[in-house]
Amino acid sequence: MTETILEPDLPIIDPHHHLWDLRPMMPMFPEPRHPFIETLVGAPYYTFDELLADTQSGHNVVGTVFMECGAFYDAARSEAMKPVGEVEYVNGVAAQGASGLYGDYRPCAGIVGHADMTLGDGAREVLEALVAAGSSGSGGRFKGIRHQGAWDADPDVLGPPFHAPEGLYGSDAFRMGFVNLREMQLSFDAWVLEPQIGDVIDLAKAFPDQPICLDHCGTPLNIASYKGKLEENFDRWATSIRTLAECDNVSVKLGGLAMVNCMMPDEGPAKGYGSEELAAMWRPYIETCIEAFGTKRGMFESNYPVDRWGATYPVLWNAFKRITADYSDDEKAALYAGNAARFYSVEHILP
Repeated sequence: MTETILEPDLPIIDPHHHLWDLRPMMPMFPEPRHPFIETLVGAPYYTFDELLADTQSGHNVVGTVFMECGAFYDAARSEAMKPVGEVEYVNGVAAQGASGLYGDYRPCAGIVGHADMTLGDGAREVLEALVAAGSSGSGGRFKGIRHQGAWDADPDVLGPPFHAPEGLYGSDAFRMGFVNLREMQLSFDAWVLEPQIGDVIDLAKAFPDQPICLDHCGTPLNIASYKGKLEENFDRWATSIRTLAECDNVSVKLGGLAMVNCMMPDEGPAKGYGSEELAAMWRPYIETCIEAFGTKRGMFESNYPVDRWGATYPVLWNAFKRITADYSDDEKAALYAGNAARFYSVEHILP
């Protein structure tokens, strides 16, 4: 699907994308595959060249923030330290972009890695290694961590490899590690499923000074036992979002709705939906989030290549722009770049 780019001059910082190479892991994904696994297999590799092609396909993407995805771990390190390899790899991609060979574009200007918070006091050593791995001549690129907490009683919602322990964010061990983030001035990205948003509310209230970002609008579900229940569960989702927004330390990522868990659209991948159709599907969720969090605590995200399930990169951003067509220039500047720049401390890449 190709479309004329809407508002092509509007600066964008894409605050949520991944980089990976799953080709060596293909034998680990035997058929029949869970739809989420099938989506990942549909994008078996996504490295600098693919990111560059997408982010430079018409919209004015001035920079990005990488989000951990368990890729390029260092096999030579201990289990706790393996995620340092991912940050080392991504820091190299960031250095490639910062070379100036690609103009003013700054990919991976911010890096969000992973550390196991259930290590408690032991998480500190891992966090220090991640900070060191994300260092650069112009300052640190490592900004924070994501320790995903997605869980559901229905194992078919995520597929076995992706389930976190139930109630992870409320466990004593997790919170012992979590306290290190504020002390080290690091952010936290929370990925949970819609019925779990209360877990993030409890975490945010327990640590009111810790910057937290809820990924993917809280991941409304339209898969497995939740199939066809988006409308039925909308009010529950919206109530949770409004309650979470009362926590001033929480921001929200506006996107992720095209991934297979949300099934908006419910046919994919690459079925050719246009931005008008996608905007109509996503508008109730995006607008509810913006109404709750305001235009200073929301940031549009691509969640690429996962959201390739429902939209090409240019069409995805066109859909967002249709939703915000009547917003002021200042509101758009905040939602598309300014809020992400502030949350991840990458203001230096703004034009």
